[in-house]
Amino acid sequence: MHTKTILITGSNGLLGQKLVKALSINERFKCIATAKGINRLQKQEGYQFESLDITDASAIKRIFTKYMPDVVIHTAAMTNVDACETEREQATLLNTHAVGFLIDALKELKAGNTSYNPHLIHLSTDFIFDGTHGPLDENATPNPLSHYARTKLEAENLVMQSDIQWSIARTVLVYGVVDQMSRSNIVLWVKQSLEQGKTIKVVDDQYRTPTLAEDLADGCIRIAERRALGIYNISGDAFLNIYELACKIARYYKLNSQLIERTNSTSLNQPAKRPPITGFIIDKARNDLDYKPHSLEAGIALMDQQMGDMLNSN
Repeated sequence: MHTKTILITGSNGLLGQKLVKALSINERFKCIATAKGINRLQKQEGYQFESLDITDASAIKRIFTKYMPDVVIHTAAMTNVDACETEREQATLLNTHAVGFLIDALKELKAGNTSYNPHLIHLSTDFIFDGTHGPLDENATPNPLSHYARTKLEAENLVMQSDIQWSIARTVLVYGVVDQMSRSNIVLWVKQSLEQGKTIKVVDDQYRTPTLAEDLADGCIRIAERRALGIYNISGDAFLNIYELACKIARYYKLNSQLIERTNSTSLNQPAKRPPITGFIIDKARNDLDYKPHSLEAGIALMDQQMGDMLNSN
């Protein structure tokens, strides 16, 4: 059986690491992990690593020509929503222009080799919506509120207008744990704050469907295996506000939920606007991909087990 080559961008990130871990033991695929700088994954076998800056068009062409990937899963992005608001040029370069560079490189390779038919899977976000209602299906109309959201929507448009085979995997509020985390996430933040006895302010007017990183990786791999084209919502299925989520995290860890103070988005004074209500309907992914996300409790339990394993191995 022909082994397909999957190339991952952003392999040092949360989703990137989960994808590499899953693909390194999947015999149907040869995995090429790429990230800017050095490889931060502890496990070095089962895949190849290449340092790649996605803002360097010539570097992309060189790596793509070397490996001729059948599938590219593009996870690399500038995801700090407030930083994107203040560093707009950098956000546009990383989130929009870089996607154009990836598309151009694949188109060029395809033009030079008629039997080559690459598939680009692009990661996107619930933040492209204005949050007036939710949960949303794949046909909801985007209306971005922040610069981050605009850069991600512009990237989606580039992907859709390209004449290569494409899929867009949209997701919501991803949580999980990996080696050398560069950024925290909602579960870790609530757990660590409450363990330290800190009072935290948590909004009750933002609704989401939180997504376990393993589930998101699984959804992307299912898209790749089936070569399923078009837009897919890949998220968890529990629809709740962030305050309710924080209380569930406290309950799981048997921490003091009295330290969680309810607040609303206007009190936070964040540079970037967040959509109040998003969350996804995932029926299409369930039906087309046989996608089955963990329940929220099972997701937190899996993450907890992994943190325990990491402590024991260090």
